[in-house]
Amino acid sequence: MKEIYDVIIAGAGSMGMAAGYYLARQGVKVLLIDAYDPPHDQGSHYGETRIIRHAYGEGREYVPLALRSQELWEELERKSHLKIFTQAGAMGFGPKGNAPFIDEAIASGKEHNLNIDFLSSAKIKERFPGLNLPDDYIGFYEENSGFLFSENCITAYKELAVHHGAKLSFQNPVIDIETSDKSVKVITANATFTGKKLIISTGAWSGTLLKKVGLKLPLKTTRQPIAWFEANEALFSLNNFPTFAAEVTSNDSSAMYYGFPSFGKCGLKIGRHDFEEEIDPSTMNREFGSSISDEGHLRKFLDEFMPEASGKLKKAAICIYTRTPDGHFIIDQHPEHSHVLIATGFSGHGFKFASVVGEILSQLAMTGETEHDISLFKMDRFGDLTF
Repeated sequence: MKEIYDVIIAGAGSMGMAAGYYLARQGVKVLLIDAYDPPHDQGSHYGETRIIRHAYGEGREYVPLALRSQELWEELERKSHLKIFTQAGAMGFGPKGNAPFIDEAIASGKEHNLNIDFLSSAKIKERFPGLNLPDDYIGFYEENSGFLFSENCITAYKELAVHHGAKLSFQNPVIDIETSDKSVKVITANATFTGKKLIISTGAWSGTLLKKVGLKLPLKTTRQPIAWFEANEALFSLNNFPTFAAEVTSNDSSAMYYGFPSFGKCGLKIGRHDFEEEIDPSTMNREFGSSISDEGHLRKFLDEFMPEASGKLKKAAICIYTRTPDGHFIIDQHPEHSHVLIATGFSGHGFKFASVVGEILSQLAMTGETEHDISLFKMDRFGDLTF
């Protein structure tokens, strides 16, 4: 007799792997399927580190989720042999009156009584002398934030999920999905699996796979270069410099950058958040430098704002964003098949929430409800997406 799983998870990257662990530790019979072998370099978790911050420029509604995520990451580190979180602090800066992201981050900190400092340009430069900021810039600093080792996070969840009985089927892409009123069949390259419930969390491939269950979501996948530059270690090392988010203006246009201090002399890591080069994730060019803008945008920012971090290019990588039109996530039940759950569209700021999203998905799979407020992430905000 063919095995029937309580929950099948299609896509065992950040959100899917976390959900697999939280389900398996409850004794749920769970199967994790992935086209690759997570952690891997084909998805949105690639690139070693991800920022976790609590004062939130994307919307103050995220703050409770960020705080719960922090608790769960710290719990994961206690349960694992791997390093998960480093407290480095988090800073943000931008032009006063012309930086909505920074303004919202500051407002979210005040509303949720977070432990953050609100700083003038002079105070920022006094605290972090490697910065070259105009006098009209403002910012904030949050001591309790820092960064996550993203690939370690996924490895830890995978090991713990297997320890609690989860089954894995990797290097096995999903080809099709068949839904009925009370079950699903997931057809892969190597086998067909049957489950009572299904979680779809396939990152950049979500748009394609969701069509198999009759949904057409407004998702855009984009190619995101990141790079590590040789920096003055006395100014930009982990002991002297935090993670950062910068909303900067030039010639009446704005841009968003983010980055990490140098640790182990790896160099300062930086990426540009708002740059959108739309791609097909299956055919995109993954070679850094294949576009002049790969290094160009990053170098321009460093030359202007962090000149002593604009040294030799040490290494680089290409990541992928899966974006929604409003930049907010999609975490929801299928409108016609409540036993099918969707987690996608994390828009380049989702990894820090993978722990709590895993918890949310596990709760939805078990009871159809979650203790967390996910009203912001309902897919019907984009209208009727069925076809």
